Formats: sequence, structure tokens, C-alpha cells
Amino acid sequence: MLPDSPHETARSASHHLLQALLDRGIDYLFCNLGTDHAPLIEEMARWREAGRRLPELVLCPHENTAIHMAGGYAVATGRGQAVLVHVDAGTANAAMGLHNLFRARVPILLMAGRAPATTFNGVEGGRDTYVHFVQEPFDQGSVVRPYVKWEYTLPWPSMAEEVIARAHAVMQSDPPGPVYLMLPREVLAAPCPPDELHPFTAAHHQPVRAGGARPDDIQRIAERLVAAEDPLLVTAYAGRNPRVPALVEALSTLIGMRVCEFNSVHLNIRRDSPCFGGYLPGPFAERADVGLMLDVDVPWVPKTTNVNPKAWWAQIDVDALKRDMPMWGFATDLRLQGDSELLLTDLIEAVKALATPAFEARAAARLVRLGAEHAERGQRVADAARAPGEPGAINAAHLCAAIHRALGEDDIVLNEGIRHTLTVFEQVPRQQPGTLMGLPGGGLGFSAGTALGMKLAHPQRRVVHFVGDGTFYFSNPTSTYAVAREYGVPIFTVVLDNSGWAAVKESTLRMYPGGHAFHSGEYASLLPRDMDFAAVGEAAGAHGERVSDPKDIDDAVARCIRALDEGRSAVLHARIAPL
Repeated sequence: MLPDSPHETARSASHHLLQALLDRGIDYLFCNLGTDHAPLIEEMARWREAGRRLPELVLCPHENTAIHMAGGYAVATGRGQAVLVHVDAGTANAAMGLHNLFRARVPILLMAGRAPATTFNGVEGGRDTYVHFVQEPFDQGSVVRPYVKWEYTLPWPSMAEEVIARAHAVMQSDPPGPVYLMLPREVLAAPCPPDELHPFTAAHHQPVRAGGARPDDIQRIAERLVAAEDPLLVTAYAGRNPRVPALVEALSTLIGMRVCEFNSVHLNIRRDSPCFGGYLPGPFAERADVGLMLDVDVPWVPKTTNVNPKAWWAQIDVDALKRDMPMWGFATDLRLQGDSELLLTDLIEAVKALATPAFEARAAARLVRLGAEHAERGQRVADAARAPGEPGAINAAHLCAAIHRALGEDDIVLNEGIRHTLTVFEQVPRQQPGTLMGLPGGGLGFSAGTALGMKLAHPQRRVVHFVGDGTFYFSNPTSTYAVAREYGVPIFTVVLDNSGWAAVKESTLRMYPGGHAFHSGEYASLLPRDMDFAAVGEAAGAHGERVSDPKDIDDAVARCIRALDEGRSAVLHARIAPL
């Protein structure tokens, strides 16, 4: 046994911080540690020696893995977790992931140490190495300030529980999102005299949840929907609550209303529902007479969409104001901020109360038309996957369709295909809530760590994520597969390799369709053609497959699925049509 601390009756701030995390349901600390964390490491060792339960540590070789893994777990469970990184350097590495989680409205507590401030006065935890002098910026919080709901520095040892209570309440309150807490090393090491402590119980510091709306506003929307001839609902992230997709389908079926998703973040309606109208709402918005924006940040691109000027639009959103977007100019006639589950439930009842035989007949006729459109679109999707492609230029749709056939209905798909985003969405359709996630922000390298977190939350389900070769580089893959092996969370990575950044080329062509880049064929978008991405996974014990000939796809996919079911990650590196 180690000797007791001279402050045995006055536990350190690290002790109270760890206890506060546990009290608020923080099961995991996703960590990339540094010299600033010595007091926490010592306190955790003391707890283990005493047989106390700790939040489980998941050590990640890169912060990108840690932040996204915590996000994936939070998406899968609804409970935000904690990430611990090293001063300004770790914060900078985590910032891109924090951007993604902020746009996805995922609750995460990012904690970063702060370099010791004391040098000459002998304070415990003061500067004792070179790096402590160079890792103190003037404003560490500015690195992530645009991507958090709240930021703070732990100012006093006995405030640890109070600060964690505040951080947790803010991150879980609607709309949820990341928060940032800085932890000075001297404060973490300092004792907390018992007479300075005050209880901050979780029961008395609850997050604030979004609610419903005034009955008159619900009634206004219901009346417009009942009178509509061509209604449209556009959504992206309503399905973050797994109970909402059934309500979206119930409302759309009741009305005979088309439902489209744009930049899907979650599954919001079953893909085999006749009301599902695909991923391009623009053409339908041009003729819709009544529309509903439901939990969506960007319902369409105004530059390419001429919205019907006579249409009446309502907005239902947990974040209706989009307060973290400097400009948001989509016109609406009625805006309601609240919980989609509550609002849709009330809206369905209001529509039912207004229903007449004439309305029901019109709705039934629209459902027939929507069903025919759905079948026609399904045929086009199937036709797109029919041609296998050629050696060295596999048809991505054909490959994705083969992977879809190998998956179960509860398996989880993350789509970071970028150039092939629509291909993945169309060819790997999901039907169950919680089985799909797209890229919510603009930072590539999102899906690998997120897949790990989802697998941690759902160990019995397969998790597959689709990336391009450009995105694979951003994913810190060596860190990804090391964590997958170390913690027993195998994932399936599909790399759609076209040897370049197609988004860069296509953006240039949209702006300058006949410009100099077009005539020269130079888009500064080509990446190495001779990489072996499967070997990266194999270096960490994953199963690797390289596919360049379409005839090898089915067998390669089967081997990847077999490895996954045996507890090994799998990487399928497919050579699709080059950029």
C-alpha cells in the first residue's frame, strides 16, 4: 500500500472531478494524455488500489479518434461522454472533430489540461520541464470556441463538482452539443478542504429539454397540410431521436406527403416507405404548395432551387434559429423550436381531427402517385448497380449493392463517401432507426472514430463505414485500427479509391466550367494511385482485401464480413473509376 497523502482528509480536485463525472453517467474517458494530467493519473491509480470504480479509460493514439469515438458512443446512447486531451496541442488536434460533433448536435465534454502557470513559488504541479513554457498560449479556448456551447477553466480546487455539474447540464440541454473545460495542473493537484465543499447532485442540476408548442400554432400547420395539394417535408436529423422516424412516416402517410432528406445525418424515414422521395428535395420544393422543414440545417441549395414563391412553409426544429450560423436565410411562415417527437405527435392528432372524407380521398390518391414514383426511383437505383464496371474501374454502385446484400437490418452504416455520398445512400438503404449516419459537418475523417464509438455502444451489431481515399488519409487510420484491436471494437472500412479529391475538381468545374483548369486538365486534386490501404489495417491485425476486378467483389466482401464476425476489423480497398 502506498502511504496516505498528507491531505488524506482533504481530497484533491482530481478526486472530486472524477467522482463528479461518475455521478453524471460518464462511463468512458476517451484519452490522449500528456504531462498536464499527472494529478489525474495519480488519483486514478489511487482509486484502482482502493478498488473504486472509475470511468473506463480508452487510450487513443490520436485525438481525432478520441473525439469522434466519444461522439459515436453519444449518438448511439444519447449520453454524452468525456474526452481528455493534452493542453493546446491536443485541443488543436481535436478541433476538427469538435466541429463535426457541434454540427451534429452531439453532447461531449472535451477536457484539456492547461500548462502549469507557476514557476518560482514551489506550488505542487508547477513547471518542471521545457514543454511547460511553450504550451501556454494567450487564449487556449479560442482554438475551439466556434464549436462549443460553453467553455470554462477550473478556477479553484473545491469547484470541481460544481463545474462538472454545469458542463454536463449545458452539453445535454437542447439543442445538445460539445462543451470545453480547461484543467490547470496546479488546480488538479491541490487539496479541497472539506469545509469548502458543497454538494452538486445530478438530480438538482438537470439539463433543459425542448418542449412542445402552442396548440394554435400546431393547428395552423395542420390546416395548411390538410388543404395542400402537393405537400413536402424536408429533414436531415430528426432521426437522432429513434422514436421520430415512425412519426414522420405516420404523418406523411396520413397526408400523402413526400418526404425528402438533404445531407442526411440520420435515418428519418424508412427507405422502403412509399412517401420517401429521395435525397434531392430541390425539384419538389419548386412545385410544393405547403412545406415543412423538420430538423434540417440546409433544406436545399438556393442557388440551384427556385422555390415556389406561393408556397407556405413551416419550420419545426430543436434549433430553429440556427444561432451558431452567422447567416441563415431560408424563408418560413411559421417557426417552432421544440422537440420533434412532441410536436409531430400533436400535429398528427390535429390533422386527424380535421380529416374529412374528401381529404382522405386526396391523400390516398397522392399516396398512390408517391408509391409509383418510389418504385420508379428504386428501379433507377437498381439499374445503376447492374453494370459491374471494368478491372481497375469498378462501378461504385455495383460494389455498394454487393455490400448491402451482406448486411443485416440492424447493422449500422456510416456514410462519408463524399463524391459517392448519394451512391452509398441509395445502394445501401437502411430501414431501422439508428442504423445510418452521414457527415454532419465539413471535417473529413469523421466516420472511422464514430464507427468505433458506435461499436462500443452496440457490440452485437456490425458497423461499416464508407470513405473515399482522400477521407481515409484524414481518418488517422493507424490510430483507428490500433484502438479497434486493443478494445475489441472491430469495424468494417470500405475505401472507394478514385485516387483523388473529386469534390475539389467538381467545385472548380462548377465555378469555371470552361476555364483554364478545364482546358489544362489540372485541378490539383490527384492523389497517389499506388497506395495499399488494406495494408494499413493489416498492420494492426485487421483483415485486408484489395479489389480491382469486379468479379472478385462478392468473395472479398464475404471474407470481410467473416473476419468482422470473428472479431477482427476489415478493410476493403476498392479501385473504382478513377478521377
